[in-house]
Amino acid sequence: MFRHLTQAIALIVAVGLPALAQQSSTQDEPLDVRSSIGDLHVGKDADAQKAGLPIYPGARPKHEDYNEPLNFSILTESLGLKLIVAKYESDDAPGEVISFYRDKLKKYGKVLECHSQKHGGDDEVHDGKDPGSSKELKCDDSSGPVTELKAGTEHDQHIVTIEPRDNPKGSVFAIVYVYNRGKKGDI
Repeated sequence: MFRHLTQAIALIVAVGLPALAQQSSTQDEPLDVRSSIGDLHVGKDADAQKAGLPIYPGARPKHEDYNEPLNFSILTESLGLKLIVAKYESDDAPGEVISFYRDKLKKYGKVLECHSQKHGGDDEVHDGKDPGSSKELKCDDSSGPVTELKAGTEHDQHIVTIEPRDNPKGSVFAIVYVYNRGKKGDI
């Protein structure tokens, strides 16, 4: 795993740094590098639709200095990695957002719903299958009043995290898409 990750980082540095030096002064423009050894994309052009999900009705993008949207991908013959992260806010209660995305995630397979202890739910809820088998998704330990919905597999997953917004009332949620592959399977 670490060998492939090191190779990916080396490729990013080797291919990306010269391109970054030539990048225009505006940081909002995505960086696209196409070469014979692979393709690289880095940008703030992430949204729910690029992650394969619709935007919750009435939701607004939530941009923060430390948490900008991210659309990152590196594709070569030996590995592929894609990460899309977009954050939104809504005036609707978390339960409404959870219900909406629980239904929308079904197209990617079984929907796993994870809750933190503070949320008042179980650490994990699943459909009775062993979560450790066959690269199925499983709940991770988390803290805070967060509900996490997951669908797909360990190597091709769609995630929506929803938490209550304190002031004013409503919800903050993040939509994440993670895809990774190695030439022989795992990265």
